[in-house]
Amino acid sequence: MNIGNIKIENNVFLAPMAGITDMAHRRLCKGFGAGLVYTEMVSAKGLYYKDEKTKLLMATHKYEKPVATQIFGSDPDIMAEVAERITENDEVDILDINMGCPAPKVVKNEDGSRLMLNPSLIDKITAKVVEKSKVPVTIKIRKGWDLEHVNAVEIAKIAEKNGISAIAVHGRTRDQFYTGKADLEIIKAVKENVGIPVIGNGDIVDVASAKHMLEYTKCDAIMVGRASIGNPWIFKSILSGVDYKPEIEELIKIIMKHYDLLAELKGEYVAVREMRKHVSYYIKGLQNATEIRRRINEITSIEEAKKLLSNGGRPQNGTFL
Repeated sequence: MNIGNIKIENNVFLAPMAGITDMAHRRLCKGFGAGLVYTEMVSAKGLYYKDEKTKLLMATHKYEKPVATQIFGSDPDIMAEVAERITENDEVDILDINMGCPAPKVVKNEDGSRLMLNPSLIDKITAKVVEKSKVPVTIKIRKGWDLEHVNAVEIAKIAEKNGISAIAVHGRTRDQFYTGKADLEIIKAVKENVGIPVIGNGDIVDVASAKHMLEYTKCDAIMVGRASIGNPWIFKSILSGVDYKPEIEELIKIIMKHYDLLAELKGEYVAVREMRKHVSYYIKGLQNATEIRRRINEITSIEEAKKLLSNGGRPQNGTFL
């Protein structure tokens, strides 16, 4: 499929997730077949004022291309200037605007899903960003703010009018955060009302849920979010049509690859500590997972992690995995 002039290998995408979809996680998911990966959301104001930490969130690798860079903000002029600036080089293939983040610290500044309460502001933002961007611009929204403000179709029409190249729809309101079930009806309605590609998001956790999303909503692509944490091979499963689960030896190799990619990106000190949350997901449901998690949370080097997980996860005093 295509988003604007960008060709995408397949229609199974990795969703942008703050604190998760750094370059390390994206490269793993890309390796298992993700057609398009997204950066963590990046503050447009941070980029505007050239904050160094914000710039780090935009770092990409040639291996993961094409990659969509997601920004958030609510000032049309700042968003437009940032769009023009960051799309001048080949680092950004697709520019995505976050209009769905439910986090309180984001919405209190009128950003993220709070924008859905202000369609006229979305109109201004999308028009100005598309005008200035040198790459295709997409948006990610929710069903609406709450059940009294379900306006995904209205927002989608505004986006299409202003030249947005694709729209991702999470089938929950902001009030729901990540609880309850995603509403496929709203994704279907958006698809029926616009001509640009629609990406369905919400509750895609395996082959069956991916197939149901595509068949029921007729969306052009699907977006996998939380189900990819500790499970980057979900893309292999969906693309093959068979739910896949790696053997223990392969699982350990994947975990260690994640350690190495994260250390390459952020240094060993940070990598060892950030991997604690990832390992917890990787080993969920395995024998002695509680003990492994406890020991992983105590180690301070990648070498210690390798020793702990080496030989099929069997240390000298017994079998972990």
